[in-house]
Amino acid sequence: MKQINSIQNPFIKNLFKLQEKARERKNQGLFLIEGKREIELALKGNYEITSLLFLANKINENFLADFPAAELIEISQEIYHKLAYRSSTEGIIAIAKTKSLALSEITIPKNSLILVAEGIEKPGNIGAILRTADAASVDAVIIANPKTDLYNPNIIRSSVGCVFTNQIAIGSTKEIIDYLKTKNINIYCASLQECLERIAFI
Repeated sequence: MKQINSIQNPFIKNLFKLQEKARERKNQGLFLIEGKREIELALKGNYEITSLLFLANKINENFLADFPAAELIEISQEIYHKLAYRSSTEGIIAIAKTKSLALSEITIPKNSLILVAEGIEKPGNIGAILRTADAASVDAVIIANPKTDLYNPNIIRSSVGCVFTNQIAIGSTKEIIDYLKTKNINIYCASLQECLERIAFI
């Protein structure tokens, strides 16, 4: 089992980049997950955990013994508090591999209910949408032209892990409309302003 105590460690410095920059998450195909519940939901959603970082005084040894990670790393309080977003901590952070969010990756059963959201800017709003979709048992969530990546730490936190339990895809508005048409799915539009002509009732 590895132990890292310095925030100057190159491995830890790279985690700060993953935490802060969407470009790094995309290029490396990795992202961070904070919290036991969120990590367990990621595993339920078949995400691959490459490394698990933990505070020894916070984590039960039995949990570590059974955890399916390639690498277990004990870290210092200083490192943990630099990486953690929450004030109340559980002492555990995972590094996971991203998944493809292409439209072709989702499965659409008959009589599906699909939520499509367009141009969402704030990570917290995306998290709220994903929580609502999970509670409503929506079959899939498709996000058109998102302004942030789905592995933003604020989305993971605000979705309370529902980013891992929903089927999610991303695409342009045209790609999504074309995709739904090929699946013979009726499209309905709701907007606070007048709906754009390109999204007609079908």
